[in-house]
Amino acid sequence: MPRQLRIAILTHSTNPRGGVVHALALAEALCGLGHEASVHAPDPTGGGFFRPARCPTVSVAAKPAAGTTVELVRARIADYLRHFATPAACDFDLFHAHCGIGGNALATLARRRLIPGFVRTVHHVDAFSDPQLAQWQDRAILDAQALLCVSAGWKGVLASDYGAEATIVGNGIDTDAYAPEPADDDAAVAARFGLGTGPVLLAVGGFEARKNTLGIVAAFAAFRASHPEAQLVVAGGASLLDHADYRARCRDALARAGLAVGPGQAVVETGPVAQAVMPALYRRADALVFPSLSEGFGLCVLEAMASGTPAIVSDCAPFTEYLGPRDALFVDPDNAASITRAMKAALDPEVRARLIPAGLAIAKTHPWRLCAERHLPAYAACARRRLETSHA
Repeated sequence: MPRQLRIAILTHSTNPRGGVVHALALAEALCGLGHEASVHAPDPTGGGFFRPARCPTVSVAAKPAAGTTVELVRARIADYLRHFATPAACDFDLFHAHCGIGGNALATLARRRLIPGFVRTVHHVDAFSDPQLAQWQDRAILDAQALLCVSAGWKGVLASDYGAEATIVGNGIDTDAYAPEPADDDAAVAARFGLGTGPVLLAVGGFEARKNTLGIVAAFAAFRASHPEAQLVVAGGASLLDHADYRARCRDALARAGLAVGPGQAVVETGPVAQAVMPALYRRADALVFPSLSEGFGLCVLEAMASGTPAIVSDCAPFTEYLGPRDALFVDPDNAASITRAMKAALDPEVRARLIPAGLAIAKTHPWRLCAERHLPAYAACARRRLETSHA
């Protein structure tokens, strides 16, 4: 492998989603290892990435797109193809896609012989009902030279459903950005969203079926019966996929439960927020409520733990892969009563005395540098293939 690699990392958005967070942090860690890793993403607003980065970033010119998810994905693939349309634009040692959009663009570039191939990280596999979205997802996996994934569960899915071998690289956490010690702006963040004396529960990912928001709402409604001053903060929600119907169902459920939505209300919907705001939200929360139905890794669990916040998670992979029974509160994600019981348990001083130090210890075992080092064998193999192709 060359002493220094020039790596183009492609992700689907400049917004704070787990895969984008991973791509930026990975590139920063790779730069710290002596490589030159730059993160690319379509940027229709021209506003750049959701946080400053300690690595090169490229806002790919993107045309505004409206309509269906298929039309949006097709437009974003085309944005990438325009950006990498010439050999000069493709002057990297290797390409690494973190999404189906980037993977499809790179698959086309490989067939055009502008690049020799690409690495693909599969964060999770979606169950698309639309055949075009499903075909794009499959192509972005099957056409990759090397596959990486963030958990053993998805390694198994890639083996069983695609007959493909993947390397587990895991995830990381920046314990400088996420820490339990209060910061000067914590009070201002709490005031911005009207957070009271609590208890405060935090859900991350917006109103989305995969995040099990309806289950969280049902559990929180029951929790409020014994804790009438409690607030549920629903943070994030930036997504290329259309979750409008599910969000409407969640709002209907909240209305039926008599839970008002807004700053200072029982439920606070923040929408996408800057990464600089998230540590304060984690520290203000009494617990992260994350009973996800399908997750690649659950990066926000590490963020909460590094911030000294107990985590409520589903009793299944991937959470059971890196968390033990004393590290988090495990729940049946299909049982709202199970989630409610965990919400109550998260307030118990004895339970917190166990979970908080356990979470901090877990976070320390997931440095981004270690995650970056796990990428190097796959990178080396692809770099060798590029050299062999260029000398052929």
